[in-house]
Amino acid sequence: MTFRRPTLAAVASFQGWRAMRHRNFRLFMAGQLVSLIGTWMQMVAQSWLVLQLTGDPFWLGVVAAAQFGPVLVLGLFGGVLADSLPKRKTLVVTQTTAMILAFILFGLTASHVVQVGHVVVLALCLGVVNSIDMPTRQAFAVEMVGRDDIGNAVALNSAVFNSARIVGPAVAGLTIGATDISVAFLANAISFLAVIAAYLRMDDTALSSPPRLARPATARGVLVNLGDGLRYVRTTPMVLLPLLVIGLVSTFGMNFSVVIPAVAQDILHVGAEGYGFLMAASGIGSFVVAMTIAFGRRSRPALIGLGGVALGAAELLLAASGSFGISLLAMFVVGLGGIAMAATGNTTIQLNVPDQLRGRVMSVYTTVFAGSTPIGGFMAGSIASAFGVPLAVAVGGAGSLIAGVGGFLWYRRLRPALVVAPTDAGAALASLGRARADSVVTVPAPADTAIAAGPGGVPRSTVAR
Repeated sequence: MTFRRPTLAAVASFQGWRAMRHRNFRLFMAGQLVSLIGTWMQMVAQSWLVLQLTGDPFWLGVVAAAQFGPVLVLGLFGGVLADSLPKRKTLVVTQTTAMILAFILFGLTASHVVQVGHVVVLALCLGVVNSIDMPTRQAFAVEMVGRDDIGNAVALNSAVFNSARIVGPAVAGLTIGATDISVAFLANAISFLAVIAAYLRMDDTALSSPPRLARPATARGVLVNLGDGLRYVRTTPMVLLPLLVIGLVSTFGMNFSVVIPAVAQDILHVGAEGYGFLMAASGIGSFVVAMTIAFGRRSRPALIGLGGVALGAAELLLAASGSFGISLLAMFVVGLGGIAMAATGNTTIQLNVPDQLRGRVMSVYTTVFAGSTPIGGFMAGSIASAFGVPLAVAVGGAGSLIAGVGGFLWYRRLRPALVVAPTDAGAALASLGRARADSVVTVPAPADTAIAAGPGGVPRSTVAR
């Protein structure tokens, strides 16, 4: 009997890997895997550094607010840039800038002159970069793989993100314990080279780039373009639902950088290594559910609410636990629920937005997802500092649980009214009353999504059941 070695095309043809048929996406995934391991190493090291410098979890909330505050303020404007500029070139610039910031943090830490103020300023600068990078990267996904494979691409990207979330924190914890905390920052800075190289090697001719939005020349033009995206979100239930649930759960329950270092140090007494393994446990849960979603054949929007429920319940368990083993289990479920919610929400939004609005609508997603961190992080840090870490974790868990239940019931109410009616993105844009003839391109609706007219002619995007 003879066996043939499977070709890359054969592997890519497997249903769970269908987005890997696209060379540009394969380059993107390889670069992301290396870069994200460095990113998670820096996230863990930065939180541990702040706790060592100040001894107060309140400062973890301040740093989180500095890093994600710019996304909250500038993220929507980043969406306008995402629709106006060539996305690949924009991402090369943003990733290069982030690499420089990581090298600066390494230099300050290695020379033992770093102060918490330095960390806050660098976090603020990174937040400004991310306010452009995040919506651009989200909108770039569909250009690499097309609408038919976008759901699979989102799930595979989540799997890579959470593979790094398993490896990065564990390696960071061991690195901090064995060497110096600055090594983790150096590793992150070097890791950016992989993703920058991936972007530079991509083939522009293979990208399905829609016509770019005419760059607004006035403040009024910027506001009009922002209004197009916000109006579409407001009038499209299957975009508004995931955004609200993700925003609430992110605010209450996804502030790991604020509470988990204090849980490891003050409650479980397991040090930097234990902190790394707690974060890795959440990464394992996230990876498991991301791969399950990737191998699925269709999006299941009910997971948006159910994921929030799972995350909230697990955080309540974590708040009551004094055992490292139980805490690891709770963090596994936290990761599982968080990515079930976020990946499904991302896919649902991507399938229900016209290409011409993608950057602006995805900027709302990134603003809600990352921009909620300054509010939630500051809240969690303040509660932990004033009333104790367990209460901060419990408040986050309870808020997430309530938001998840509300989201699930909302979807159950919407589901019978979902209508599958093939149309095109041009019709959806025209119904907003803002579309310009030179910016509308007809794009056939994918098999599992449709846009139908709601009450009063308002567009309603739906995911087929």
